[in-house]
Amino acid sequence: MNLMRWVVAACMGLGAAVVMAGAPLAETAAAPDAQAAPAKATVDADALTAMSRMAAYLHSLQTFKVVAATQRDEVDNFGQRLTFGGETTYKVKSPDAFAIDVVEDVTARQYVYDGKSVTVFAPRMGFYARFAAPPTIRETLDLAYAEYGVTVPLDDLFSWNRGEADHKNLTSAHVVGPAKVAGQDTMQYAFRQPGIDWQIWIATGDKPLPLKVVIVASTDPARPQFEADLTWDTAARFPSDTFAFKPPTDAKLIPIRSVAR
Repeated sequence: MNLMRWVVAACMGLGAAVVMAGAPLAETAAAPDAQAAPAKATVDADALTAMSRMAAYLHSLQTFKVVAATQRDEVDNFGQRLTFGGETTYKVKSPDAFAIDVVEDVTARQYVYDGKSVTVFAPRMGFYARFAAPPTIRETLDLAYAEYGVTVPLDDLFSWNRGEADHKNLTSAHVVGPAKVAGQDTMQYAFRQPGIDWQIWIATGDKPLPLKVVIVASTDPARPQFEADLTWDTAARFPSDTFAFKPPTDAKLIPIRSVAR
């Protein structure tokens, strides 16, 4: 799994750019001995099952809106870890349309997919670019990353359903225990893979939505972190023009350059 591709890039200081020309454990857990060696890492089947159940539920949704309140660390040229706040709003109509707004302290992007093409708009700069896209959201996110280096926050949450392809990079996975997120009952899970430690809080009950995600770049001495708190509307309905990009009159169309060549 290319876990949270956008987050990895952001934590390394690359940001969510497009190339355009021009926590403590549950109370019941015993506190570890400071001198004791860490327990042997294992990949717990229960943690994998929880992720698969979450993915199956997400893929069952025909339309939804989710707002992610985010905090992202970036290491500057002086080696200091800086934190940037932001908000990402997903509007999704499965299987072939999305509108995503990413607003941070230092950048803003809009991504609109209509089943045939993706438009990437930088509203603060007044530039937009467009590229042809395949007929499904998952294929489109994969192509956008591989061909153009375009990523969006938390995109892997919406593509986790590939069985071994999701699991092969994991070096550790375990159930942490029950927790509350914004007053909702969740189960917390912890995962590791090369270069990344990540946690996810999934709602309990018959709607296993991800409500919180924390990701740490574990090989960077500064350990930059990304955190997102998610608010869902699984009954959202959108006007017909939600997924049709209409550029402002002063916006400029510019080419987008492939990073795959």
